[in-house]
Amino acid sequence: MPRPISGRLWAAVPIAKVALPMSEKTRILFYALWIAHPVLQTVVAIVMLRRGLHRRFKFFFAYIATQALIFSLIFPSYLRHNYWAYFYLYWFSQAVSAVLGFQVIHEVFLDVFRPFHTLRDLGTVLFRWASLVMIMAAGVVAVSSDSKEIVPWMQAIITTQRCVRIVQVGIVLLLLIFARYLGVSRKQQSFGIALGFGSFALVELALLASWVGGHLGSTAANLVNMSVYNASLCIWMGYVLVKSPVREGSGSLLQTQRWEQSLTDIQHPLPEESLIPMFEGMVDRALSRTPSARSLAVGPARSKAESDAAPVHGFDLSGLLAKVVSKI
Repeated sequence: MPRPISGRLWAAVPIAKVALPMSEKTRILFYALWIAHPVLQTVVAIVMLRRGLHRRFKFFFAYIATQALIFSLIFPSYLRHNYWAYFYLYWFSQAVSAVLGFQVIHEVFLDVFRPFHTLRDLGTVLFRWASLVMIMAAGVVAVSSDSKEIVPWMQAIITTQRCVRIVQVGIVLLLLIFARYLGVSRKQQSFGIALGFGSFALVELALLASWVGGHLGSTAANLVNMSVYNASLCIWMGYVLVKSPVREGSGSLLQTQRWEQSLTDIQHPLPEESLIPMFEGMVDRALSRTPSARSLAVGPARSKAESDAAPVHGFDLSGLLAKVVSKI
């Protein structure tokens, strides 16, 4: 959840002075946008509880509830200019938001790939590797940072949070491109959750780049960032209020089903006595006995019944057909 910051906020340093320099109208707008966060979050949480969605999206519900709880702790310290309380609460909330935000994206991924168990398992493995890479990257950046303003554990939280933002943007792009191949409607709740996170993450990364480049001031960046987060909360509220449609079962899923089957075959290869290797062996044996075929051709003619019943080149066709039928 975005919180008020001074010029160094976008460099991830909490405010040295709690009060931000701004006009009275800007201050009122600032507080209105910030107070709207827990109001909208509470509405989303209540709707999820009433509709039972907290069981389907456990991490998303935990994220919403945690953000509302953190606001009740961090907002009073901000008003009272309690710097140390605000400092530690701010960084604690950033760490919690990064962890839960990543878990929510994984939860959305599992919901989207629910009909495709093998693809879902592969995605879970990739997410675990991604989390390991993020932890390693955060550790390397924290150790190698020589900044006098940001201590290593702060730098680790910043790096992790930005990695999570990139993953959130990536999951939205994945759904936008492959939605029809997965049978996912854009009216489904999992799509709405990803859309809210991805939109906010994209804007936040753009604001960060604009602030670092000197194109945008800290006050304007704060207001835009908080407004976009409120827009994401409205998106989530709309999606939890609307009933999720049934997954599509169109022919566009055939390609995804082929991917699923291919991965399943790799994970669980066919036994040696399956039909395909058996027919391949039959062809190889027939080709290896070509001379016998010539001698059979010049021999005395046989009746059709005798030919069907007799073994061909030492190859019992009736026994083979009985074996094939038993396999099927």
